[in-house]
Amino acid sequence: MGLTKQYLRYVASAVFGVIGSQKANIAYVTLRGGEKGRYVAVAACEHVFIWDVRKGEKVLILQGQKHEVTFLCPSPDGVHIAVGYEDGAVRIFSLMNGENSVSFNGHKSAVTVIHYDGLGARLVTGSKDTDVIVWDIINECGLYRLRGHKDVITEALFLKDKNLLVTSSKDSFVKWWDLDTQHCFKTMVGHRSEVWGMVLLNQENRLLTGSADSELRAWDIDYLQEEKADGEPRVKKGKTLLDDDDDDDEDNEEVESLDERILSCKKAGSILREARDRVVSLITDTKARVIACHGSDSVLELFTVLSEEEVQKKMTKKLKKAKKKAAKAQEGAGEEAAEPVVERKLKDEIIRLTNIKASGKIRWVDCLMCVGGELKIVLLLQNNTIETYSLKTSDKTPTANKTARLTLGGHRTAVRTLAFSSDNLAILSASGDTVKVWNRSTLQVIRTMACEYALCSLFVPGDRQIILGTKSGKLQIFELASGSLLETVDAHDGALWSLCLAPDQRGIVTGSADKTVKFWDFELVTDQGTGQKRLTLKHTRTLQLEEDVLCVKFSPDHRLLAVSLLDCTVKIFFTDTLKFFLSLYGHKLPVLCLDISHDNTLIATGSADRNVKIWGLDFGDCHRSMFAHDDSVMFLQFVPKTHLFFTAGKDKKIKQWDADKFEHIQTLEGHHREVWCLTISPNGDHIVSSSHDKSLRLWERTREPIILEEEREMEREAEFEESMAKGDVPVVPGETQGEAAPAGKKTADTVKAAERIMEALELYKEETRKMEEHKYACVNAGKELPPPKPNPILVAFGNITPSRYVLDVIKKVRSSELEVSLLVLPFSYVPELLKLLNSYIQQGLEVELVCRCLFFLLRIHFGQISSNQMLLSVIDELRDNTLSKVREIRDVMGFNSAALQFLQREIEKKEDVVFFAEATGQLEKKKKRRRKRERVVLTIA
Repeated sequence: MGLTKQYLRYVASAVFGVIGSQKANIAYVTLRGGEKGRYVAVAACEHVFIWDVRKGEKVLILQGQKHEVTFLCPSPDGVHIAVGYEDGAVRIFSLMNGENSVSFNGHKSAVTVIHYDGLGARLVTGSKDTDVIVWDIINECGLYRLRGHKDVITEALFLKDKNLLVTSSKDSFVKWWDLDTQHCFKTMVGHRSEVWGMVLLNQENRLLTGSADSELRAWDIDYLQEEKADGEPRVKKGKTLLDDDDDDDEDNEEVESLDERILSCKKAGSILREARDRVVSLITDTKARVIACHGSDSVLELFTVLSEEEVQKKMTKKLKKAKKKAAKAQEGAGEEAAEPVVERKLKDEIIRLTNIKASGKIRWVDCLMCVGGELKIVLLLQNNTIETYSLKTSDKTPTANKTARLTLGGHRTAVRTLAFSSDNLAILSASGDTVKVWNRSTLQVIRTMACEYALCSLFVPGDRQIILGTKSGKLQIFELASGSLLETVDAHDGALWSLCLAPDQRGIVTGSADKTVKFWDFELVTDQGTGQKRLTLKHTRTLQLEEDVLCVKFSPDHRLLAVSLLDCTVKIFFTDTLKFFLSLYGHKLPVLCLDISHDNTLIATGSADRNVKIWGLDFGDCHRSMFAHDDSVMFLQFVPKTHLFFTAGKDKKIKQWDADKFEHIQTLEGHHREVWCLTISPNGDHIVSSSHDKSLRLWERTREPIILEEEREMEREAEFEESMAKGDVPVVPGETQGEAAPAGKKTADTVKAAERIMEALELYKEETRKMEEHKYACVNAGKELPPPKPNPILVAFGNITPSRYVLDVIKKVRSSELEVSLLVLPFSYVPELLKLLNSYIQQGLEVELVCRCLFFLLRIHFGQISSNQMLLSVIDELRDNTLSKVREIRDVMGFNSAALQFLQREIEKKEDVVFFAEATGQLEKKKKRRRKRERVVLTIA
């Protein structure tokens, strides 16, 4: 049976209009050995944009999937960037080619903090689910999950020289973790409210924390040794830590001393900020010499951390002043004064550098110390703007200079109205302060013009002028060629919610909150200043109504006018006489949007009651009422020359419907906030939508047909996978729910991986059974019989053996998902898998991967394996084979390492140069030459 009606799929084409999303931080990155402080990484909804701040251009896009980016952290070597997402996933991208190299999935909710260790081999992530997870980047797997905090994690920092981790949370605690034993050995309780940020200073001997008040608290860290230099255990109050005592008080003291074996923290004082609200972000440069801090206002406060030499100089000066003062006092009193003592305070070590006033409220900050003591600062503002500043820290009174400002590529506030030009090439978007015209093919801004708060807009026929309806009730006419405001017409006394072009293209109609609908004609008048003709609007008729007007629309034949009112009804009038024709009532809340089909037969209305109703225009009968969105329906428009229409809702979704069959065709998901409006191009091939997340999205119609049954089936599968991933992770026998736990998380991918392993083991069992039956048949027949037909899957993989196929399936499981996939695997498959792992080790196949699987299976199924008599021989063999193979591989690696070191020494002797020094020197020379060329170009420009 053929398709009776074909629907074509719309797909996401591009995201534009967003310079930087507010949810994730901003970070300086280095691209291909480029200069420091030139490129910044910001989140743009689900993507990451790399901006060249000097040119104001987008140079790289790191493509996301569907969840919003919540945190960014560049690697210490500058080659990769770790990106955290709303769903708890972490992906590591290469900054060379923008490809996703490693993925981790362990958190249940949004990632709030990410940091690398000093070598860039480990990653720590904190989340809204209150867990901290440490990941091994090289092995691509989770090491452990640290539990203990009771609220959102706000910061997590590795200590460079020690295997320690410090974390802060909104639960007001700062916790210290020993990563060797994976337990929290110290909890700092000196904060009265949430800890929003912290940094390590003075070679990690000081901790500075920012809370919900105006204080930055400093804590001195004293690292203690477990044993004295002579090897004797540390003694407290005449007793060693190993002594027993029955006295409770002394026992408590011993417990405290055990906590303080690694370090002790003592409050050193506090620095007062000028802002009175909470710390939003607190960061330092890489050498921890400059501290940047800001609240929710537009002022960035900068502090500098003095070196020990500078502090000593300052203290010497203070002592001299104190001595002079004491000498004068002594002369006046005639008595011998005591030697003055100058106390060293925190304000002598951390001093205020300067304040930077940004053009808007600051959301995130990053700073970078460059050569010559130049500090570069980049700010991501709450109004979709990036600003960069530069200052010389060596100056006595450093002042910040604004070096760049990225504003052109987006609006400061959310876009409330969109329109397409008649040739499908230009897109108009207007917000609370600006109107922009975009080129659809390049997505570049053609014109930016200042305007009042716009609520509705359209292109004047000919696409040379645009008209905006504003919140104050005015009509603004702009000319695109010059980008100038031609005229402002005081059209209404209330907000102008809707305007519609007349089908004869000679005028427009406007509807307002002042309960009137006004008709306007286009006119050309002579401008008194220039003497040239310009467009204006002439008011012709007014229709007075009893309620506020929310939406107006002409029928394409110009016969009828539909007006939606605040009383939840839609009234239809004759255009020529303005006589009442029909009243469409049935919505429980006001109708916010409506549209009439191209053949004048149908009218569709979308309401705040979340329903869409389809009516006939001949008798005003309701054909169908459909529950369309989970929140208010904000916009509705028919696809030109069809009975298909799109709706946009506050539930972040855009949906396509068939007004003849009353069916939902497809859902376009992508926006992360309320969708305010959309517009469809005159040819129906493109849709542009705007959202409260400040992004504009372009959707394109493809040639791919949609089969509704398949679409519904895919939706059901997606729901099932989501519910399957939300199920409880199996409990590991013997594992207590303590501070440390496995890092992995059950997802749809891990369940699928476990299913693939089970299918591979079933295939192996089946093929083994076939071969045994074949052997038995050959023995019974007394001759060689033809072998059984091999499985088509094995043939497709190149006639590999069944055991090799199982190994290939295990190899294809992502390294970060391997443990959770094996955890989901039922025990009935484990005995067979252990026998296979034994055979792989004997053959020397993928020994590292096989050992990893083996040790994990033995740990989680220890009780069942050890009580199974059939598996004892297999475990014995595994023990011998594993030890011998691992020793063998270790010897090979040691030999190779020694050989490489020998070769290096030989080459250095022969060439009389240090190995690799030439390459690095050449690279430095190239960089210098490039900088010189860029300076020449800038001077000429």
